[in-house]
Amino acid sequence: MSEEKIVYKTPPKTAFTMGILAGVAVASIAGMIMMYSFVGDEVADGNTNKTGTVAGAEDTVDDPIPTPSPTPSVVDIEITEDDYIRGDENAPVTLVEYSDFECSFCARVKPTLDQVLEDYDGQVRLIYRHFPLSFHTNAQKSGEASECAGEQGKFWEMHDKLFENQSSLSVDNYKKWAGELGLNATTFNDCLDTGKYATKVSDGLTEGSAYGVQGTPATFVNGTLVSGAQPYSSFAAAIDAALADL
Repeated sequence: MSEEKIVYKTPPKTAFTMGILAGVAVASIAGMIMMYSFVGDEVADGNTNKTGTVAGAEDTVDDPIPTPSPTPSVVDIEITEDDYIRGDENAPVTLVEYSDFECSFCARVKPTLDQVLEDYDGQVRLIYRHFPLSFHTNAQKSGEASECAGEQGKFWEMHDKLFENQSSLSVDNYKKWAGELGLNATTFNDCLDTGKYATKVSDGLTEGSAYGVQGTPATFVNGTLVSGAQPYSSFAAAIDAALADL
């Protein structure tokens, strides 16, 4: 008796389904191989973020805005008899600072500029110009207070007092500090209350904007802008360059 050979035939629909599943499995395996290969290459190249921080994030948020310093453009700023000068009046390098007494970055750069004047004694002079930012509610009136003090020969003394007490700016305190500086109270108070120098202070915005000022502090070193509360080295580089050009 001969053995009967039995052949099992797979139904067409089942064969079709199995083919699709097999294709998907092969594609998935290939994708996983490629993914692990890519990750391996990244690790080998040191491009993975293993610190748990966002790539490119700074360690602190209290640093000055990283604007280029100094910028290449040079402007011609006229110095007038209405300007208050700190340092040698005949110094060959002039720093014109557009500032705001309520600006924290302006307060931060003050010690830097004080150090510059000390280190470059006789070579540098500093001129303060007002740039009262609209969102600083005390900027305008504090600027007027400095001008009223300047009328009695104490501009820079009031300038320092305002920055030293930046968290306490108010009209009442301006009048109190004027007394501490030995100013005539009646004259100072009348000057401040009538807004005698309001236009001079507010005009600083238009003037500074014409020179390219967009924020404070903005300090021009013989016309070259050093933007922001930059470190000492940025000012020194601009001053050294200005001295070399003389």
